[in-house]
Formats: sequence, C-alpha cells, structure tokens
Amino acid sequence: MEAAVVTVGNELLVGDTVNTNATWLCGRLDERGVRVRRVTVVPDEISEIARVVNEYNAEYDAVIVTGGLGPTHDDVTMEAVAAAFGRDVVANEEAAAWLAEHGYSAEELTERTTHLPAGCRPLPNEVGVAPGAVVETTYVLPGVPAEMKAMFEGVAEEFSGAPTYTRTVEAAEPESALLDRFTKLQERFDVTVGSYPGDGVRVKLTAGSEEEAERAAAWLTERVESPDSSKTR
Repeated sequence: MEAAVVTVGNELLVGDTVNTNATWLCGRLDERGVRVRRVTVVPDEISEIARVVNEYNAEYDAVIVTGGLGPTHDDVTMEAVAAAFGRDVVANEEAAAWLAEHGYSAEELTERTTHLPAGCRPLPNEVGVAPGAVVETTYVLPGVPAEMKAMFEGVAEEFSGAPTYTRTVEAAEPESALLDRFTKLQERFDVTVGSYPGDGVRVKLTAGSEEEAERAAAWLTERVESPDSSKTR
C-alpha cells in the first residue's frame, strides 16, 4: 500500500507551527507497512487543497489530509476535498447524531461543523468536536495533534502493507568514505540504505525480512570504524 500525507495550514508554511502531524503519521504508517510516497504542505486555499488531493488520489492507494476542519473562515478543507471529487458539502445527519449523543446540541454548534462532503463516511472526533471524513480513499483528519492521533487510531486497521525491518549501524567515518561499502552492501543484500551525518554517520538499513536486515547490519559493522574504536586511539 502506498500513501500520501497532505497537511493544511498557512501557519505551517510561515514557520509558526512545526509540522509534527506529518512526522507522526509517517511513523505510524511505516509501522503498518505502508510506503509514504509524498508529504505535502498546502495553504488554506480551496483550489490548492483540491488540486493536490485530486492528483494524489489518482496516484496512491490512500491520501491522508490533516488540518483546516472547523467553523472558522480559514477552515476550508472539507469544501476543498468535496471539490476534488466533484461533490457538494451537505449536512451530515450521522455526524450530527453522534455529536448529539455526546452532549452537543445543535444550538451549541455552528452550522458548518457537521457539513461534510456528500456521500462521505464521517469519522467521530473522540477528543474534540469537528468530525473527520472518508471520501473514497481520502481520509480527512483534524489538525489538532491529539484529535488527529485519536481519529487515525480509529481507522488504522484500514492501512496495511508489507512489513519492513530496520537496523542501525554507527560509523565514525566521513559519509563520503563509506560510499564504496554502501555499494557493495546493496550488491550483496536486498536492503535500502539511509545515511545520516552528524557526530559520525548513522546508517539505517531497511529490508523486507528481519534476517536480511540482521545479516546486512552484521556485514557492515565488520567493515566500518565504530565510534568506540575511534575513541581508543
């Protein structure tokens, strides 16, 4: 399964808010074996959100959109997702009934709160108010992190793929000096290699089986200078 994550909000684009939602979602999807192919930030603009959702819906098995749900003037995500699928935004009786059962009267809610894309599957907001929605294979979640996480966990079983296994090798060498060993590593083992320079280099090996990840890590460990050995010089 391949997925794309779309986070909505002008505050993300100007640096006022750190995009922790995307990082968290990518981690949870990876745990479930889902390959995240795109992470995109878009402004609170109907045309931009609709364009990206429409494009990604055609390319990937699932799209997760977070942010821009609610009654305020810049909460336009539901309208944009509806536009991406050529649908209207209409009052959703199921969402209204769920909120009523949980103590929210119609008088307490603005009209837009329960207006969702026509024909969608509403998603209850267990720790907030504004409901989410599923339109075909696009999942619309709140932007408030606690609300987003709770709502995702309610549909997490709908996301699955082939599991992957990772191992990490620490090397006390420049990244450029390791390139030939990375090439040989990938010739011998069915792994992907990620290298992250810092205080030395952290090498992340990812494979489709735990045994392959273990064998690749053991092979590389024997052929790089470890941080511990460099300290004894």
